[in-house]
Amino acid sequence: MQSMQKFSRRGFLAGTAGLYLAGPSLAKAVLAKPNLGKAEHCVYIWLGGGIGQTDSFDPKKLGDAKKKIPGSYYKAIDTAVQGVRVCEHLEKSARIMDRMTAIRSINHDVIDEHAAAVNRMHTGRPVSGTAVYPSVGSIVSHQRGPGGDAAPTYVLIGYPNITRGPGFLGAAHNFLYLTDTESGPAGLSRPEFVTPARSDRRQALLRELRRVNSLKGPSREMADYEAALEQSIRLAGPSFNRVFKLDEEPASLRQAYGGEFGQRCLLARRLIERGTRFIEVSHNLNFVNGTGWDVHNEGILNQHLLIRELDQALAALITDLEKRKLLDKTLVAISTEFGRPPEFDGGGGRGHQSKAFSVLLAGGGLRHRGAHGETDELAKKVVKDPVSVADFFATIHAAMGINPEGNLYDGDRPVPITDGGKAILLG
Repeated sequence: MQSMQKFSRRGFLAGTAGLYLAGPSLAKAVLAKPNLGKAEHCVYIWLGGGIGQTDSFDPKKLGDAKKKIPGSYYKAIDTAVQGVRVCEHLEKSARIMDRMTAIRSINHDVIDEHAAAVNRMHTGRPVSGTAVYPSVGSIVSHQRGPGGDAAPTYVLIGYPNITRGPGFLGAAHNFLYLTDTESGPAGLSRPEFVTPARSDRRQALLRELRRVNSLKGPSREMADYEAALEQSIRLAGPSFNRVFKLDEEPASLRQAYGGEFGQRCLLARRLIERGTRFIEVSHNLNFVNGTGWDVHNEGILNQHLLIRELDQALAALITDLEKRKLLDKTLVAISTEFGRPPEFDGGGGRGHQSKAFSVLLAGGGLRHRGAHGETDELAKKVVKDPVSVADFFATIHAAMGINPEGNLYDGDRPVPITDGGKAILLG
C-alpha cells in the first residue's frame, strides 16, 4: 500500500511537470480551482418518498392509469422559459421558471431501498462500513461556519436521523432540530421551575466540572460538548427565539406561502436573515394524500394536492427572497431520494426509479435555464447531459463558494468533499 502511495505521488508530480512542459497555460487550466459562486445560504427542500419526474418537472405524453398506458398523470403547461414545460399543477412556479433550473437527468443506482437512497441524496455517497459520511448540510456548516452570532449554522425542519448528521465531522456540525414553526427548539427554553438562583448554582457546578475535565488534557468530545452548550445558551435567549414570531409578517405574505409546509419555508427565510447557512425543510406531509410522495397504488389519486402545496410555497419563497434581494445569495434546492417510472402499478400508482429523475435548483447566483439534461420519451433513461449525485452536490457547494474538489478529514485520512463531482450552471 505504501509503495502504491509513493507511486501515485511520483506519478502526480511527473504528470504536473509534463503539463508545464506542454505549456504554462495548459497547466494553469488543468490545475485551476473550479469556478465558485457567492451564495451565502441554502434552503434544501426535501420531498421524502420520491417525487415522480413525469408528474412534475419533466412531463411527457399523457398516460392512462386505468388502461395501464405509461406516461404523465397530468397535462403539461408552458413556463417563462421557451421550450420548457412542467406539470399543470406547478402553475405559480411556471411563471418564474427563469429563476430556476429543473435538473432532469440526475441518476443513481439505488432503486428499492428508501433509506439507502435518502442517504445517497444527503451525503452524496453509498453507505459505507468504514466511515459515516457527513451530510451536505454538515459540510456547509464545516466549510462556511456561522453567518451570524445569533443563529445556528445548520437547521433541520423535518426528520432527524444519521443521514442528515455530521458523520466524522463531529457534533459541532450537527443540525439544530425544529419540530414546528410556532416555537423554538425543544429543550432550549428554561423550565419555569428552574429559578434564576437554581440556574446560577448549575452554572457554578458546570464551571467546576470544566475545570476538572481540563486537567485531563484536550478532548474533541469535550470541545464539541462545550461548543454545543455555548450555542444552546445563546439560542435560548429572546434574540434568536424572535425568529419564530411569524405573526410579525404581513398576513398577506403568510397566506401566499400557504399551509404548514409554506410556513416552514417562511421560517427558513427568517432564519436566513439571521445568518443560518443551511436549512432543510421537509415536505412529505402524509395526511394530505395518505402516502406522501411515495405514491404506490391509490396514493397517486391526491398527489396533485402535494404538488400544488409545493408549487405555492416554492413560488412564494423565491418571490419573497427576490423582493428582499436575497435570491442571488440564497440557493434553493429541491431534492428527493429517487423518481418514479412512467408505468402504473396494479393499483394505478407508481413504483420507484433511480436511473432518471428530477431535482431542482433556484437562485444562488447560478445561470438558470429552466431545465438541464434530457430524458427519453417516457423519462425512463437519460439521453443528454447526465448529472450524477456528486455533480448535484458539487454544484451546491460551488455555488456557496466551497471548492467541491477540496478535502475533509476523517482523523488523518483525507476524504474529498464530493465523490468526483463537477459543478454545473456556474458559467
